[in-house]
Amino acid sequence: MPEPTRTSFVLVGVGGQGTLLASNILAEVGLAAGFDVKKSEVHGMAQRGGSVASHVRWDPERVSSPLVGTGEADVLLSFEKMEALRFAPFLRRGGTAVVNEMEIVPVTVSSGAAKYPGDEHLTRVFAALDARLVTVPGEALAQRAGNVKAANVVLLGAVSRLLPLPEDAWWTCIAQRVPKKFLELNRVAFAAGRDAVAPR
Repeated sequence: MPEPTRTSFVLVGVGGQGTLLASNILAEVGLAAGFDVKKSEVHGMAQRGGSVASHVRWDPERVSSPLVGTGEADVLLSFEKMEALRFAPFLRRGGTAVVNEMEIVPVTVSSGAAKYPGDEHLTRVFAALDARLVTVPGEALAQRAGNVKAANVVLLGAVSRLLPLPEDAWWTCIAQRVPKKFLELNRVAFAAGRDAVAPR
């Protein structure tokens, strides 16, 4: 397993999807691994289903700023497809986008004033960045684990598979944030996310 290096993450989603909890866990995983960690959040209209973004940075030495600039993110973790497109410019060329296969249709689309972009558009956008695009059926896997609300843990499982840290380091931090009665459910959800991006 290669040595962990500095990594910049941008996590995006819609209010109520557990994006901020995921960013907190991601920061805690970095701290547990011995990194200097900084985190920044933009809540927007999160309570009303608006856009939510969080920046997390790991560095084996020192993080100078919590903010990830345009074209600087190593990993873009998106809890919703349109948010992935909205924040794609933050991903560096050759980075990795982990995108939940979830569509939350905005009013502009449901009213007929705009069209929801298809998967082909998503693929084209990230191909233009020479990025690795990993799509994960977060809600479906979470539902199978026992609760659709565990989709954020499914997505953390997917991200964990892509980074050079031991699985136990991730699970320890997740377990500290999850009520005891939901531990097993979340363990299954986390494993499902890892399996979703496992080498075939």
